[in-house]
Amino acid sequence: MTRPAATSETLVDDDRVRVTRFDFDPGAETGWHRHEYDYVITAITNCEMLLEEPGGENRTVSVPSGTAYRRTEGVEHNVINGGDKPMSFVEVELK
Repeated sequence: MTRPAATSETLVDDDRVRVTRFDFDPGAETGWHRHEYDYVITAITNCEMLLEEPGGENRTVSVPSGTAYRRTEGVEHNVINGGDKPMSFVEVELK
C-alpha cells in the first residue's frame, strides 16, 4: 500500500542541533529511517502515531500536544499518522 508522504521543514541545522518540523495528513508516513543522533520530539498537535518497526512489529503511540519524549540514536522505524486528523511535531536532533 502506498501512503502519502509527510512533509518536513528544517528550521535549524548547525554543528550542535538539527530542528525539523514534520506535518502529516491522516495516513501520511515518514518512510523507513534510522536516527543517527539522540533526539527529542515535541508534539504540536495531538499525535496518534502508528510505528512500523523492524521485524514486522507495529505499535501505536499517543503523544498529547505540548508534550515531549526522548529517544537514543539508532532507532529505526516508519512513523505514520494513524489518526483521522492532521498531526505535527518538532524533532530536535542532538549532534
